[in-house]
Amino acid sequence: MHIAILTFEGYNELDSLIALGVLNRVKADGRRVTIATPSTRVTSMNGVVIEQMSTLEDACAADAVIVGSGIATREVVEDPAIMKVLRGLDPSRQLIAAQCSGALVLARLGLLDDIPACTDLTTRPWVVAAGVEVLDQPFYAKDDIATAGGCLASPYLAAWIIARLEGREAAEDALHYVAPVGEKEEYVERAWRNIAPYLPAPAQALA
Repeated sequence: MHIAILTFEGYNELDSLIALGVLNRVKADGRRVTIATPSTRVTSMNGVVIEQMSTLEDACAADAVIVGSGIATREVVEDPAIMKVLRGLDPSRQLIAAQCSGALVLARLGLLDDIPACTDLTTRPWVVAAGVEVLDQPFYAKDDIATAGGCLASPYLAAWIIARLEGREAAEDALHYVAPVGEKEEYVERAWRNIAPYLPAPAQALA
């Protein structure tokens, strides 16, 4: 099983790396989580350089994908080479999630047609201009597409993916591990209130 986090030049560390950490709390044979980049290395908005773990083409074949955010997302969606590859993303065979300005990528790919989205406050007008309704909430999902708004909503995307692929218990365990000491139960409960309504009926019924 492969989960890819699309990470571009100017990426936001909180979006890509927190999701990477939460997703890696689940250990299973044959399961891998990678940072997928368009080049051999990318530099974050704060100067953190990371090496490519997988390609964008690899991500299009992954079981689940998170489209990360960053300060150059508007440049990404105007890059024909990148967008040509990303047209291989397909919610009929993979889970697709977007963090903050990643929603703009999904919008430009036509994956948010008739689906509202969550995004950060800076990106909101660009997503609206792309014809997508933006919700004033941290997380939303419909079927196999999810979006989150605000850097610290990235664990919600990760937990949604874990819940879809591994079940509620695995998702709660991952959230519990990363939650602040003394606030773990409260944190997990709040996160689950945001995630559970958008899970398939059997998982939602457990909430």
